[in-house]
Amino acid sequence: MMNYFMILAVLLPLRTCYATYSNEDSLVFPITYLNISKDSTLQQLLVEWDVGNSAHDAELAMSFEIQVRRDDENTIVWTEFHNITLDKSGKPLHWIWDSDLPLECMSHSVRIRSKAEASKIWSQWSLWENVLGLDTSNNSGPQIFPNEKIVEEGSDITFCCIARKGRIIKELFLEPVAHNFSHINSQVGLLTVKSGVYQQRHHMTVYCQESCSEDECLESAVFLVGKPPDTPNDFSCQTQDMRTVTCTWSKGEDTYLYGHNLPKYTLFEELSKKMLPCTVSCSEQCSCSWDIGQQRFCNITVTVENPLGKKTASDVFNVTHRIYPTAPFQLWGKCTDTEITLYWNHRNKGIELFCQTEVVQPDGKVELHNSSDTHLHSASMTLGGLQPYTEYTVRVHCGAAKHFWRWSEWSEAQTIRTKESTPSGELDIWREITPVMGGRNVTLFWKQADSFRANGRSISYEVTWEKLEDGSKSEIISFSSVYNRTGIFIDNHSYRITVKAKNNVNYSLPSVLIIPRATGPEEPKEEQVNGTDDGIFISWEPRHMYDSYIIDWCNFPRLQPCDLQWKRFGPNVSSALINSAAFVPGVRYSFRVYGSVANRASLLEKKTGYFRELPPVSDPVVEKIELTFNAVTLSWDSYPTNESQSGFVRGYHVYLSPTQEDCSLEGSKKHVLQDDSVLCKYTIENPEEKRYTVKHLLSNTKYKLVVKAYTGGGETPIVNFIYIDTPLNSNMLYLLALLVIVPSLVAALCCWKMKWMKECCCPIIPSPNKSKVLSFKEFKIGSEKVLKISDCIPDMLTMDNKAEAQKLNLWNQLPSTPTEDKINSHNSSWLYPKENEERDFTSTSTPQTRTWFENFAYSSHLAGDSGPYQILETLEESVLGLSEVLYQPHHYLGILNEDAVSTPRETAGRKTSPRYISHTDVHCLGRRL
Repeated sequence: MMNYFMILAVLLPLRTCYATYSNEDSLVFPITYLNISKDSTLQQLLVEWDVGNSAHDAELAMSFEIQVRRDDENTIVWTEFHNITLDKSGKPLHWIWDSDLPLECMSHSVRIRSKAEASKIWSQWSLWENVLGLDTSNNSGPQIFPNEKIVEEGSDITFCCIARKGRIIKELFLEPVAHNFSHINSQVGLLTVKSGVYQQRHHMTVYCQESCSEDECLESAVFLVGKPPDTPNDFSCQTQDMRTVTCTWSKGEDTYLYGHNLPKYTLFEELSKKMLPCTVSCSEQCSCSWDIGQQRFCNITVTVENPLGKKTASDVFNVTHRIYPTAPFQLWGKCTDTEITLYWNHRNKGIELFCQTEVVQPDGKVELHNSSDTHLHSASMTLGGLQPYTEYTVRVHCGAAKHFWRWSEWSEAQTIRTKESTPSGELDIWREITPVMGGRNVTLFWKQADSFRANGRSISYEVTWEKLEDGSKSEIISFSSVYNRTGIFIDNHSYRITVKAKNNVNYSLPSVLIIPRATGPEEPKEEQVNGTDDGIFISWEPRHMYDSYIIDWCNFPRLQPCDLQWKRFGPNVSSALINSAAFVPGVRYSFRVYGSVANRASLLEKKTGYFRELPPVSDPVVEKIELTFNAVTLSWDSYPTNESQSGFVRGYHVYLSPTQEDCSLEGSKKHVLQDDSVLCKYTIENPEEKRYTVKHLLSNTKYKLVVKAYTGGGETPIVNFIYIDTPLNSNMLYLLALLVIVPSLVAALCCWKMKWMKECCCPIIPSPNKSKVLSFKEFKIGSEKVLKISDCIPDMLTMDNKAEAQKLNLWNQLPSTPTEDKINSHNSSWLYPKENEERDFTSTSTPQTRTWFENFAYSSHLAGDSGPYQILETLEESVLGLSEVLYQPHHYLGILNEDAVSTPRETAGRKTSPRYISHTDVHCLGRRL
């Protein structure tokens, strides 16, 4: 029976192979060998397997499915498909799996199945192959894994703790931050820590506590946090003497690992397959040197590694192309006024060198000069085009003339001064002229222009001036280098002034200035200019006749001397930005623009301005206030607007407290202060107008005012006010007096003169007996005196017919008139007697004519409702009332002509028609009634 099974086991694979080659779709190669091991340091499972021998008889593409299981979880934690082409060597196949969990924490199992890539049929799974964890061992206390105590920065890490058999993990945590842990089972605990928790921390401590209190129940482990080394950067090798090679590279960033965990460097020469016998030293960079002997070609690899990884870099080179010479030494030089010849030595024997010299100018500018010759031992180089009596700092470095690799280090720097020479260029000179009695005081200024060079150790100045008209002898004054000005007196003639600089070698070229003959003071009008953030901008009108322009000003205009400055400009320039470190805000600077031709300067324009305007230094002081009931006039005559101000005074603002917040007063605008209070603002745009009247105020009202000057820099804050009270309106008092006092006086006067007023305006009808006219006794009716008609000259006469007069029976006693006139359309006419004419009316028994007269000086209550004809009808009824009727002053007295006849209809017309009589006075024998 046993032999049968053995034969069957041999025949079955042969049958399978036969079936495989007969049908590719059914190729099946079962796993014949499977082995698992673990690398606890790298936390890797190493899997090795093989298939049947027949699979290695020819090259065959195979696919393998590999599964990994953790035994306590009973779940597949990893599945991977692995493709490979089998060869005829018959070597086992390998696969590595990186675990995210320490392999000591629990047992792991692996199984594999296979198939040919061309086949659709997988072989049977191999049996699970196990690798045991320490959870199955009998420990003396809790254990923390992984074993390797170095953690890479920026990675997640999982810790596990394995308790002793029969014990339970109570706590598993990280100090100083606590974390929740999980159990695989009661004996094994897991703790996963993310990278952000321990970032910027270079160590951490893990604690594991079993469910007991003895010392052996607690375990801890310290883990270091670091980084793998950086790749060696800038790795290169070179030689200075063709015998010793030195390789250098940068050491990279700190790995935060120390002691035996520091990065370790090794150098390997690939051509000779030898480890290089050199000791690596690292400070700012790493280097390693060794003797190459006769070798001229090298392939060097440097390797750096620590427990977290390793990196490499390589350099392949020809030694003769990597010459790095030593620095030159013993540098010295010889010089003239414009040249320096340098000499030096070097140690690179037998190597041709090409050298370069660095020259540092006095202003810091650096120039490089290359040598034209190659040198084997000592060398020299000549530097030309230098300035006389000037210090230069020089140094030299060299490189291989053939197969240049890099420059050597610099030699030590040397400072060398060239020799003295004649001053070059001209001085820049200027003047300030002040007229005085009998001539002019000239203050002469000079400075070294940009093109001027002293070219010597000591410098002095020589000033010469001479009169141009008569060629008189010149005068000379010398000054040391500490002076830059002098004052001289000249008369009103033209003068030539010369200034020269002198050193120990010679004089410079002369600078000439012509002072023309004195003329009258024709000063141009001063114009205002504006400042900017960079200076004060000046422009002028160009004139073609000038070869240059000069602008002068004072840096400190309020000091004496004022530190006069000037600048020159070419003939095609018409503007300039003047700046100075001395310019400060709030100071007025004056500029004068001159045109110069043949060293003669003429004043063209004057400018004044501020670098930046500030608010006025002080507020205007109101010196006079004039008040009326509806206006106030303010005056501040003494307020200055000159250079004492910190800006150009552009005008004034008058602020007034309003009675209404909308500031509806004419000419005002609403102005809101920082405290939200409101003022009415009046603007005066003329700085010379120092008087202002605020109108349309209310009488008998309190106001507060303030006057502020403003410049281009604004105005000062409003703090102090002037308080005023407008007086009461006198016109209102007069009106009140007219409305109250005058009517009262009139009423009082009326009461006092009531009787007189009554007699004047509405007199009582006087009694004829009381009239002075009736002081005679010629004629009486009854007891009453009657005025004779002949005693009065009436203003007007009217004549009616005698028929009506007969009804009265009156005219028997009255005189008749011989006068007769024509009757008008009313059968009556007006008669105007001549002046001083006397009429004598005698009575007659036959009434033929009647006459009436009227005087408006009197009035009667009878006239209110009756006409003259109604009164006549009344007279008809009673003769006794004749005198009473005759003496009604407003009635008409008619003289009736005997030929005048009136019909009843005409009579009725006269009764109803108004009669208008002249208002002239009635003269009665020279007396007034």
